[in-house]
Amino acid sequence: MGESMIEEKLPVLKVHMLGGFSMEYGDRPISFRRNTATKSMKLLQILLHCGENGISRAKLLENLYGREELADVANNLRVTSHRLKKMLVDAGLPEYDYIQIKSGIYRWNAPMEAEVDALMFSHLIELGKAETDEEKKIQYFCQACETYHGEFLPGLSGEDWVLLESVQYKKKYTYALEEICDHMIKHREYETVLKLCDTASELYPFDEWQSVQVDCLMALNRYKEAIQIYEDTAKLFFEELGISPSEKMMNQFKEMSAKMSHKPQAINEIKGGLKEDEEEDGAFYCNLPSFRDGYRLVRRIIERSGQSVYLMLCTITDGKGHPMENKDKLTAMSDELYRAVKHCLRRGDSFTKYSPTQFLILLVGTNQENCGMIFNRISRYFAREHKSWEQHLEYYVSSIADVENDKSRISFRSNGFHWD
Repeated sequence: MGESMIEEKLPVLKVHMLGGFSMEYGDRPISFRRNTATKSMKLLQILLHCGENGISRAKLLENLYGREELADVANNLRVTSHRLKKMLVDAGLPEYDYIQIKSGIYRWNAPMEAEVDALMFSHLIELGKAETDEEKKIQYFCQACETYHGEFLPGLSGEDWVLLESVQYKKKYTYALEEICDHMIKHREYETVLKLCDTASELYPFDEWQSVQVDCLMALNRYKEAIQIYEDTAKLFFEELGISPSEKMMNQFKEMSAKMSHKPQAINEIKGGLKEDEEEDGAFYCNLPSFRDGYRLVRRIIERSGQSVYLMLCTITDGKGHPMENKDKLTAMSDELYRAVKHCLRRGDSFTKYSPTQFLILLVGTNQENCGMIFNRISRYFAREHKSWEQHLEYYVSSIADVENDKSRISFRSNGFHWD
């Protein structure tokens, strides 16, 4: 009876595993100082996640040590368990055994109640799936989505068991959010869907929750906001992945453009909407869909004018002709190449980011010889602070005529540019 009274008086242990690992005992955050990447910490996370069901010794050893070769596994586990108990007490939790071993099953055993967000999330999803009342079902799913703050234990994302669990949690989150969105769009609760998808887009920017936001904004006749979301998403996809958004989003853009109903406006107001935000020197940067449209327009113009126009592709390499794989170095070089192209070209030239390692440039009114000079100018500016960077930059140039006649390594089809 004494023990149960103590248990009732003890604060709740709140455990966060979705979006990062942290613990609170009552209102006090728990600090493990330098122990965050130890085997003891990993053991704690495994036991808390397994909850009442516990975990078999064999599975625990597999998750804890993986493919490590240990001379004495049993002794290692005993030492790790002992260190975990000491670590918890040192962090301010009461003296207790904390690990129960019964019939070969290891369980978390504490004097206080533990609330684990990942387990609560799964429980709410199961309650929602089992619920027959539509409104209650959606309430459960909404509570689940409020609990979900990101990937499961991102600090251990390299562990096989964490990766498998993370995939399952994301599937549940996606399922619940799709159910909520379908229900709320049906009932025209667009503002709520916009907020939910805003969070989802931050967590998973490449899963195209932005497409649902666009649908909602279009339903609310807020076309300018919808187009802004599309443009931001298109820019993100090209800059990070070097690809276009899905066909669905491209079709949404066409629909938005067609539906934007402008009231008659004064010519000055129209001009204001067309002008650049700031008058900038140098070449004009645009996202790939805009660059593609500009290319189509230039191609039509030169059919009559006969003007010479070239496409230049600048590529960042590892210095040996292979794609740069060092992500941090690539980011720094890509930013510098952007500045170099913008600075070295004329206001009438345009360029875009074609892939994480490449920029595509449209050069109007020049010739093949000048293209080489232009690249040399870009290359010198690019490497002005780091002379060795010059060896990391390569280029390929082709006239639009060759591109159109399939005589170039750059080809243009209805869905955009392709590099062979």
